[in-house]
Amino acid sequence: MPQTASNASYLTQEAFDRLQAELRELSGPGRVEIAKRIEYAREEGDLKENGGYHAAKEEQGKMEARIRQLKQILTTATVGEAPPDDGVVEPGMVITVEMFDEEETFLLGSREIADGSDTIQVYSEQSPLGGGINGKKVGETATYKAPNGNVIEVKILSAKPYSV
Repeated sequence: MPQTASNASYLTQEAFDRLQAELRELSGPGRVEIAKRIEYAREEGDLKENGGYHAAKEEQGKMEARIRQLKQILTTATVGEAPPDDGVVEPGMVITVEMFDEEETFLLGSREIADGSDTIQVYSEQSPLGGGINGKKVGETATYKAPNGNVIEVKILSAKPYSV
């Protein structure tokens, strides 16, 4: 699929390099290792009741799915440096907004930028919220249309570059 503004996602150079290394590992040594485990389990006999064989095949399926996901991310990614600390909302920024009279803080961009961190919520710049606030400045108010059709107002309180 060709890269367009609607399917491209922003990655820092560090995140891009990390994902490339993961892809190389899974595509090379990872595939060899899982093939050996499957072959070893096959040699144990009856495949119907061979838990080791079924577990290895399941792991192989998950690994192949991750390889496809990584290829898609890397093919469509826009790679760049961390955005400038200029108060403008853009991918790669940690954004704090006021919505429904409550503050919410999240990373705008790809979950891959956060390197698997479970400590920060991530919204894609292609999401309704992400698209609604992308390009806005601290202090501005934006609106976006939620999936249920409601129009939601969001005030940008802060926008800082994400750092690990």
